[in-house]
Amino acid sequence: MQQGTLMRKVKSKSWKKQRYFKLQEDCMTIWYQSKRTGKTESAFSISDVETVREGHQSEVLQSVAEEFPPERCFTIVFYGRRGNLDLVAGSAEEAQCWVQGLRQLIEPRSFPLTSALVSRTWIRDWFQKADKNKDGRMNFKEVQRLLKMMNVDMNEDHALRLFQDADKSESGTLEGEEFVLFYKALTQREEVLSLFQEFSEDGKKLTLLELVDFLREEQLEDEGTEELAMELIDKYEPSETARARHVLSADGFLMYLCSLEGSIFNPQHRALWQDMSQPLCHYFISSSHNTYLIEDQIRGHSSIEGYIRALKRGCRCLEVDCWDGPNGEPMVYHGHTFTSKIPFREVVSTLGKTFWGNSSSPLPSMGTSPPSSHPQRVSLSCLRVWRPWRHWVSQGASLSPTLQELKHKILLKGKKIGRLKDTLDGPGDEAPDVSDDDNGAEAEEERRRAKVKGTQHGSALQKDKETLAQALSDCVIYCKNVPFRGFQEARSHSRPSEISSLSEAKARKLIRDEGNEFVRHNAWRLTRIYPSGMRTDSSNYSPQEMWNVGCQIVALNFQTAGTEMDLCDGLFSQNGCCGYVLKPPFMRDEETLFNPSDPSSWEGPGPITLTIQVISGQQLPKVANSKEGAIIDPLVRVEIYGVPADQAHQETKYIENNGFNPHWDETLQFQIHVPELALIRFVVEDYDKTSRNDFVGQFTLAFANIKPGYRHIHLLSKDGTSIPPSSLFVHIRITE
Repeated sequence: MQQGTLMRKVKSKSWKKQRYFKLQEDCMTIWYQSKRTGKTESAFSISDVETVREGHQSEVLQSVAEEFPPERCFTIVFYGRRGNLDLVAGSAEEAQCWVQGLRQLIEPRSFPLTSALVSRTWIRDWFQKADKNKDGRMNFKEVQRLLKMMNVDMNEDHALRLFQDADKSESGTLEGEEFVLFYKALTQREEVLSLFQEFSEDGKKLTLLELVDFLREEQLEDEGTEELAMELIDKYEPSETARARHVLSADGFLMYLCSLEGSIFNPQHRALWQDMSQPLCHYFISSSHNTYLIEDQIRGHSSIEGYIRALKRGCRCLEVDCWDGPNGEPMVYHGHTFTSKIPFREVVSTLGKTFWGNSSSPLPSMGTSPPSSHPQRVSLSCLRVWRPWRHWVSQGASLSPTLQELKHKILLKGKKIGRLKDTLDGPGDEAPDVSDDDNGAEAEEERRRAKVKGTQHGSALQKDKETLAQALSDCVIYCKNVPFRGFQEARSHSRPSEISSLSEAKARKLIRDEGNEFVRHNAWRLTRIYPSGMRTDSSNYSPQEMWNVGCQIVALNFQTAGTEMDLCDGLFSQNGCCGYVLKPPFMRDEETLFNPSDPSSWEGPGPITLTIQVISGQQLPKVANSKEGAIIDPLVRVEIYGVPADQAHQETKYIENNGFNPHWDETLQFQIHVPELALIRFVVEDYDKTSRNDFVGQFTLAFANIKPGYRHIHLLSKDGTSIPPSSLFVHIRITE
């Protein structure tokens, strides 16, 4: 990567300042300074960077798209709520140099300690944080400060002993390799070493056969175990000599356990592993509510950043509320509120640029309140950018297409004149139905149209309006929005190509009163659930109870962190993060007897037992905004989400003043009746006896994705981003 590169920092269409950007020699810090004054303006650590986007993939860079080509533009996205850094390089080559260089630096952090390079990079980062006077050395006082920063409350005599053991030069300071020795002594994993020695005859190495025994007995690997053992040695053993002898050292063993293969999440399920040839209604679909909003529902900011973030997070069902705007320009915003507005054409452009470069799975898009008159023409003009991917229905097309058939398509949900069959056979003459959507916008639009039809307009103008309405209607193919009038009515008169939207309250009542009918309904037709209008703060309802009856499109406010979004991320983190998860067989059967509230309807083999031994934690983060020098008292809570009979939680005791390497060694046990619907959430909290515990980190996954054995759980922050190298070490057993 080049250093001292002159680039434009862009904050808006009118604010574009030239700055020099430089990667420091430590390969961990980037600073930038003003070209005019030469003063350092800011600096950030590579560990603060979540991802790097190429091209015009931010609202700011889209606003200057006519001025700067996409190949010169890129966006640095930070963890948490820190704003993006939008940059324009002097050339495409310069931009690529920075993009690729940054990606290489940040990519290994997802699973830390998997190589000597990552380990040393992390060590160097800690060294710089503690080196107060920046002289490249660390005295004992600075070491004590480091321990506080790392969430360690260590006996001073023990800390001094570790310091002196690492000070090979006897200079009273640590530098270079001496600090590496100190760090390794500090991070010694006694519980892992004990496990290693249990399977090692000489206590120093695992032979190929000993590693195979461990993989079979503890990790329950039963296929191709010898080949797997060889792969793990080649991949994680740091010593060339040991690799040549096909043995694994204690360091290599630890690296394996901290790796992707040693994670609690089955690595085979991270890729696309499910059947993708089923009808659309047979999948849970990652879905957002009012996607354009990044704050509250009343006065919040509307931004295309909401669409970019949702798509990058795996969302596949977006909401676009389109309304009349000034000068005939349709605008997207939350109708009848004070939220800001964004042009419809910018939303369409963003979806085209962002989505198709990252996925081939279909993208249902929720559209309500189609604009009137001239703005309809603008809307249709904007939609032409989607033509290469839109699904045009021809004679003989299926009324219930499979996910595979819809690949590379965008589906529009909205009102439609006539049924899908009318679209296949020719123009329809059926009056459009009115949805029972959350803000009543579609109903209002129908009333407005009726009023227009009753006025004294010329026949030519009226014909033009009707033609435009038909043209928009023709864009709605497989997701015609219809009101819900009961399951019997739907079974008698509805079609698989239709969809109804229900409020969370209405859905709960149906779950309570007609749970089995709801499951059957969702086996052949789509249902969308949306948040209550009372959730003006953009809070979320629990999606689990909606998934329990097979609702496919459970729309959440993606901008609001919390348990609900943890569950959403946990469910859709599998299957290649494509945004589609196949429902279990008993939820795809139109004659199923399954009712999540009635245990007698469950036809499975009986409850299974999930046993979790919570062993230890590693380098847990401090609580946000905590006092300087404060050290957490961590506890672990395991929560089960699923059918009502499976909802449960248990927690460990708290460990006082140790966020660095707490040891619990406690066993928690759960009975799970419907594992196909269960989600497991691991939560770490800072215990507080006088008030509510503070959140530290969490990780959520579907039960089907759990890998038994000794596993690491790599924790995520409140907003779902990784916080390396924070993790839990557990032992998992599943028995019937």
